[in-house]
Amino acid sequence: MKAKKKGYRVERKIRKIFEKHGWKVTRAGGSFGDADLVCIKKGKCLLIQVKSTSKKEYYYYGKKVRSIEGFPFYLVVDFGYGKIRILHPKKRITHSSGQDLEEFLRNK
Repeated sequence: MKAKKKGYRVERKIRKIFEKHGWKVTRAGGSFGDADLVCIKKGKCLLIQVKSTSKKEYYYYGKKVRSIEGFPFYLVVDFGYGKIRILHPKKRITHSSGQDLEEFLRNK
């Protein structure tokens, strides 16, 4: 599968998970820059960068900041088989880094 198609498919999967939890989601993609998704709910706005891998760890080389223009910035990594993690960006992410996405969204 081509990387661009895979990336779009994973973004759409993450978008649906956010929407299931009541978030309004807009795909920003390359036009916005660092965030793939902009998620809004009850006065909150989260900027999300989406990545995926079939390996047990992922090395992230993008921006490693906690916020952009005052909005929280998170990295979501889909490791496959229902293992989706959310965290503030850092270089090395494993399938146990951060928090499970569904758990994170239940608490937001």
